[in-house]
Amino acid sequence: MSTTAQSNAAAKREAWGRLRKLPSGRWQVRYPGPDGTTYTARTDQDKPLTFLTKTDARTWLAGVQTKMARGLWEPPEEIAAKLEAELAVEQAQSLGFEEYSKRWLEMIRTEPNRSGKKRAVGTVRSYQGKVTGYLIPEFRNTPVREIDAARIKVMTDRLDQIPAPLNPNSKFNGITRPVLIVLMMILRQAARDGIIPAAPNVSVPRQESVRHDADHDAGEDVANPIQVEALYEAVPDQWAMAVLLAAWCQLRRGECLGLQRRDIEWHDDGSATLHVRRQLNANTGGYTDLKSEAGRRSLSIPKLMIDRLQQHLDDYVSSDAKAPVLPADRWGSIPLSNTRWGYIWADARDGVAGLPHRFRFHDLRHTGLTIFAQEGATLAELMRRGGHADIHIVLRYQHATMNRDRELADRMSDRVSTSIARAKKEGDGGEET
Repeated sequence: MSTTAQSNAAAKREAWGRLRKLPSGRWQVRYPGPDGTTYTARTDQDKPLTFLTKTDARTWLAGVQTKMARGLWEPPEEIAAKLEAELAVEQAQSLGFEEYSKRWLEMIRTEPNRSGKKRAVGTVRSYQGKVTGYLIPEFRNTPVREIDAARIKVMTDRLDQIPAPLNPNSKFNGITRPVLIVLMMILRQAARDGIIPAAPNVSVPRQESVRHDADHDAGEDVANPIQVEALYEAVPDQWAMAVLLAAWCQLRRGECLGLQRRDIEWHDDGSATLHVRRQLNANTGGYTDLKSEAGRRSLSIPKLMIDRLQQHLDDYVSSDAKAPVLPADRWGSIPLSNTRWGYIWADARDGVAGLPHRFRFHDLRHTGLTIFAQEGATLAELMRRGGHADIHIVLRYQHATMNRDRELADRMSDRVSTSIARAKKEGDGGEET
């Protein structure tokens, strides 16, 4: 028998489909699909499928024909794709928290946020600290789908027991809330990724003061001008200007340390304008953009510090336009670091008597803005001066603006009363005449 005849005998057509005996002795099946394409038998994973006996091949072929008759047949590649997707979902649903949280950290580090901007290094580092310091030790390989409201409450109750580093007597430690915020961010992303149906319904407690008790008045954080002057005198001459910049120009610490000679614009009448354009980032140690667009601003430098500022520039700052206003070394090109300034500030503060309890360098800014408000500045003017993007933050100065408003109202009242009394007196005098 010829080779062709042998091949035809081994591949006889069935009533539907075709069977062929392979050189290996196993049987191969081919059949026409509803779309007119001829298919070869394959597994649900879309792998080649052959049969040990001809009967096995016919049985499988009959099953395919039945599926087609019932409208249940699908192409092998589509079945494989569905199974792969189902397997991926199953694996995702069993994904442990530690592995998923690390994926989440990588995502926020590399992908832009909703506004299209890349997250700041400090922000990512803060999130990472919460994840590695608190969340991973708490949940470890617990499947993400098992982290529900009850399990989260166990975590928050445990975190609430940690005493506040700044104020051991405080009811709030400043830890639970930020950790819970990061956890809910992770779980909401897990819901978007299809790992869980939805994030647990857990409310995040509102921000409470850690440094002070509930009855603390924000006005107590303000130093008086004499104390500001004492702080200026207590800081070494080379960096004392930081105190005046924080108090009377209302700069943040990073903004003070990020200033360069070119940011000070001198005018012919002896006045000067300060342009806030960058900050010295405490996390990276380098210059970075300001936290918000509102922080980018130009300020009039108060007269009381003009001469001191000019003398400071002459004595300690290089003539280069990009020279730091607060250099680490005299006439140096490297700015004073946040860490080193922290030690300098702590030594100076401890040497000044009568300062408010736990007075921070940042509180000098509050001091200046409070006095600014007392001089009649509106909330909008305070927002611009302080570089605030949120009006709720400057509402703390409302008491100062109200005091000024009351003073103006009383002065108006006195003026009106005097005018009325004068008019009546003149009127009475006219009648006597």
